[in-house]
Amino acid sequence: MFDAPLGSHHKLLGRWVTSMTPAAKRFTRREARIHIEQVFQNTVLEALEPVTMADLRVVILAAQEDRPPAAVVTCESLGQLELGWIETSEAPIPWRAAAYNALENTLGCALPVFAYQDLFDEISLYYWEGEATDEAARQCQIEMHGVDPDEVDENILPSALNARRPAWMLASNAGRSKELPAHLRRALAKLRAAHRAVRRLQPERNAWHFVGQEIYEYMPGAEDCSSLPPLTLVPVEQFAREIDDIARPGMEYGFMDVAGLCPLSEPGLIDPWFASLRVGVDFLIAAQELIQLEPTNS
Repeated sequence: MFDAPLGSHHKLLGRWVTSMTPAAKRFTRREARIHIEQVFQNTVLEALEPVTMADLRVVILAAQEDRPPAAVVTCESLGQLELGWIETSEAPIPWRAAAYNALENTLGCALPVFAYQDLFDEISLYYWEGEATDEAARQCQIEMHGVDPDEVDENILPSALNARRPAWMLASNAGRSKELPAHLRRALAKLRAAHRAVRRLQPERNAWHFVGQEIYEYMPGAEDCSSLPPLTLVPVEQFAREIDDIARPGMEYGFMDVAGLCPLSEPGLIDPWFASLRVGVDFLIAAQELIQLEPTNS
């Protein structure tokens, strides 16, 4: 008798649930909430089950003022993505660089992840007030941070940072398609085709799209989080100090872990949203298959 009415997000999902499987019995409001949430989450879990490279979650956010409910995809994983053979195998550098370059250029469409250039830009602001050359960075250390000219740490200047990149991280080392084995070419082609499919999704029906301002409006407190994503393609072994420096605010206040936020103004948008979710899952499966390829054993 003291149960509150269903919220707008439960009503939205409830209409979608009943359009699929009309209920055979009447529910109390509490039972309705549980049933609606279970049907939605089971459908989400089924869609996300093949994704193992990151721990993804989906929730429906309640309406905010004049905005409708929204579906948000977040990432619970933290740290360096497992790169498998790309990082650790004895495969030729052109093969490894081609695979890494493909991931670096595509993964951001479905995962909150930062790459080397993002790390460099953050470190540039952190150490050198945005400078990108050794001389300018050295002068910044002296003039802005009061470092003695004879005590400037040469190991943290831009050229030293760049020099620490393994050869397989350099796009210039990526082999041309005709130089790669057929199975690697196929894996790369599948990844790029899946990436194009994600990029073709309509923004208003895309589970993997978001507008920064909407995050702050739907998720109070998100503006206090670090702008840094929780995942990285940068190998921690080579850049542990730098990653630790730029990730400290995220460890204290939280990372920007949103992979997508899609307002849902009517139940008819939920099926297209799920369709777009599965398009992104297909892309992540292609990325996983590339990482698990082991081309020297194929």
